[in-house]
Amino acid sequence: MGTSYMTDPVIFLIDTVLSLYILAIILRFLFQWTRVDFYNPISQFLVKITHPPLKMLRRFIPSVGKIDTSSLVFALLLQMLSDFSILMLKGVMVSPAALLIMSCNQLLELLMNVFVFAIFARAILSWFDPGNYNPASSILQALTEPLLSLCRKIIPDLGGIDLSPLVALVILQLAKMMILPPLNQLAFLIG
Repeated sequence: MGTSYMTDPVIFLIDTVLSLYILAIILRFLFQWTRVDFYNPISQFLVKITHPPLKMLRRFIPSVGKIDTSSLVFALLLQMLSDFSILMLKGVMVSPAALLIMSCNQLLELLMNVFVFAIFARAILSWFDPGNYNPASSILQALTEPLLSLCRKIIPDLGGIDLSPLVALVILQLAKMMILPPLNQLAFLIG
C-alpha cells in the first residue's frame, strides 16, 4: 500500500513540472517561429527560464532556417523522460520506438492545443478590450495571425464578419481527430 500511496503524488509532480516546462519550451519555439516581439515581458520570461539548457544544446543542434530545432529536440527529450518515468512508476514498459511515437504525439497535441487556446483567448480579449495594447494580446495576435490569415484566404469576405477563428478551430479539431489517434494506435502496436 505504501508504494501505490506515494506513486500517484510522484506521478502528479513529474507530470505537472515537466509539462509546464515543456509548454514553456514549445511557446518559446512558437514565439521565435511567428516572430513574437522578443522584448515583450512574457517572451522575456520564457527566454530566461529556457535559455540555459537551450544555449548548451544549440552548440550541438543547429537551427534549420526559421526552425529552432534545439527547442524541438529538447521538448521531445523532456516529453520522453516524462512519459518513461510515469510509465515506469505505473509498472508499464514500452519499447523506445513506442515511447518516441507517444511523445511526438503528445507534443503535436500540445502544439494544436496552444493554437486552440490562443485563438479562443484572442477572440475573448477582442470582445472585452478591443484596440488596447497589452503584452498578452500582442503575443496572441502574433501567434495566431499566420493561421488566421491563411483561413481568411480560404473563406470569402462576409461583409465585416471574420469567421477565420471558427474555421481555424474546425481545422485544428479535424487535425487532432485525424492525426493523433493513428499515432496512438501505432505506438500501441509497436508497444
